[in-house]
Amino acid sequence: MAMAATMNDLPDVILSIIFSSVSDTRTRNSLSLVNRKFLALERSTRTSLTLRGKARDIYMIPTCFRSVTHLDLSLLSPWGRSDLLSTASSDPFLLAQRLRLAFPLVTSLTVYARSPSTLNILLPQWPNLSHVKLIRWHQRSSSPHLGNDVVPLFEHCQALSSIDLSSFYYWTEDIPPVLQAYPSVSKALTCLDLLTVSLTDGFKSEEIQAITAACPSLTRFLLVCIFDPSYFGCVGDETLLAIVANCPILRVLHLVDRASLGSTRGEPEDDGYTREDARITKVGLVDFFTGLPLLQELVLDFCQNVRDSALALEALHSKCPELKLLKLGQFHGICMAIESQLDGVALCSGLVSLTIKNSADLTDMGLIEIGRGCCNLARFEVEGCKKITMKGMRTMASLLHKTLIEVKISCCKNLNAVASLRSLEPIQGRIERLHFDCVWEGLEEDGGILCFDLNEGLCQSVEHEYGSKRKKSKYSSDPDSSSSCMQSNGNGMFSKSWDRLKYLSLWIGAGVLLTPLPMAGLYDCPNLEEIRIKVEGDCRTGHKPSQREFGLSCLAYYPRLSKMQLDCSDTIGFALTAPSGQMDLSLWERFFLNGIGNLSIYELDYWPPQDRDVNQRSLSLPGAGLLAECLAMRKLFIHGTAHEHFIMFLLRIPNLRDVQLREDYYPAPENDTCTEMRVGSCSRFEDALNRRQILD
Repeated sequence: MAMAATMNDLPDVILSIIFSSVSDTRTRNSLSLVNRKFLALERSTRTSLTLRGKARDIYMIPTCFRSVTHLDLSLLSPWGRSDLLSTASSDPFLLAQRLRLAFPLVTSLTVYARSPSTLNILLPQWPNLSHVKLIRWHQRSSSPHLGNDVVPLFEHCQALSSIDLSSFYYWTEDIPPVLQAYPSVSKALTCLDLLTVSLTDGFKSEEIQAITAACPSLTRFLLVCIFDPSYFGCVGDETLLAIVANCPILRVLHLVDRASLGSTRGEPEDDGYTREDARITKVGLVDFFTGLPLLQELVLDFCQNVRDSALALEALHSKCPELKLLKLGQFHGICMAIESQLDGVALCSGLVSLTIKNSADLTDMGLIEIGRGCCNLARFEVEGCKKITMKGMRTMASLLHKTLIEVKISCCKNLNAVASLRSLEPIQGRIERLHFDCVWEGLEEDGGILCFDLNEGLCQSVEHEYGSKRKKSKYSSDPDSSSSCMQSNGNGMFSKSWDRLKYLSLWIGAGVLLTPLPMAGLYDCPNLEEIRIKVEGDCRTGHKPSQREFGLSCLAYYPRLSKMQLDCSDTIGFALTAPSGQMDLSLWERFFLNGIGNLSIYELDYWPPQDRDVNQRSLSLPGAGLLAECLAMRKLFIHGTAHEHFIMFLLRIPNLRDVQLREDYYPAPENDTCTEMRVGSCSRFEDALNRRQILD
């Protein structure tokens, strides 16, 4: 009688191959529950691990992941504390030693380093570290020694090849002296990421030249620069040529203006030109491209004009044949679009990703030319281009219907929400990631355009240029109501499904309703898993809206939606000092979060609105109560602060197991004695959260 084969009969080599092909953490955890052999293989093959939880509970550090090489300690609680290591015991080295014993093979480390003492304790535990990422949202200490916060990296990590300071609060003058003081480590660096939003100004020309001279082996270099000619030390042709001369083997280069790092949306009515031109010439760009033949990824995001750039961009095709990703900001004349001849950036046929930002003279013909020439594009982003229309975008999408799967359309005057979605109809069934602005002009209901007046607080229909004026009407967030409106549209735009759309990103102005989203053309998204909503605007001049909710309930149309990022960080209002007749932030937060309990959200990242005058971004009482209605939620990350009695509401969520307050905005509040920040408050909440029985 033949015996049935079981999982245990498979050779270990085959099981190991199965596990190595699975990267999703939760999937690996699920597989490890099948049998003991799978469990042992999962533990022995995992190479990347992020630790969350309380640093004081050192006895809970797992000791079964002996093969971990990439360790992330930046999310340990209490988050962002300067004395994190000493919370474990009176001996600050105890936790560090326990971590070394548990993870002996670490070569890549991410850590919140509020003070250099943290690095002086941790870094010696792993002498073979090759990559370190530092995180700090608190202000830089007032040390008179430049670079004091990063000196431990160079003292303790002799094998260092990669440094990431993209989430680290530092000064530009901190970096060059340290690189020059440790030449042996600096010369071995291959990756240096200095692209942080914390800087008030970017790196000056002489600082960039000093950095590149100290690090000749760089293959990946990202930094914030000053391109404004009115500033001393602005970047020009001589700086670009110095980068080429000092770092000729660069493969990834990002040069970004400080003003371009902001997440706020531009002004669609601007003509797209700035008052001054950058000190970058066509000849300088050609020499720059000529000196970097290995370049694969290039970002030149300026905030000053680079005019007549087509001839210079044509050199990219021949001088940088391996280029796959290109982002251009404030470049004009990138495609001359003369007759049917390809020119400018359209000659870069090897590009897989292209971003065009604030190109004032880009037209529909330019888009069509790019679609013809860059025939391998899988990702295309266009932002702040005032002259392109739905016709050009739709033709380009048709030309790229076999490759294009990711599209972003933002701040383009002639491409509102409806026009953006209609222009993508040729590739509607292929797109996997999509961003557009929720500008509802052109969205018709009974012949009128649905809009919301921030000052009036009314949802009303106004006269459309192609329609007649109708009576005022409120838009209902009831799914049945929206469905009936769409069925009566009759224009055929809802006949296709967005079958492959998995990620959706939206920008929406404060006070504008989200409820028209399905009606705009995104009704049928059966596989949408993640959505990011960016709400921006000044609520201090607005009146109380007549609508009860912002419109999150309409997201119930998407059956597989499980992750949400709701970013209201650029929604500005009054924290506690609202004048008579105006709303404070707690009422606005109630408006934004109403209806979120109707969604089956598994994971939520939430940025509360803020009062910048007092540097406060805090969860309010209505916000905490509404978040507590998300009964399916397991992970909640609040990017701000909260009072203890507010976050205790979250214990009502039955399966919630991962909660964290992150003060990840510059500068993070320093007053740790406030009831919103107290370590004891967070510890009591964590203890209460962990005492519950949670079914996995």
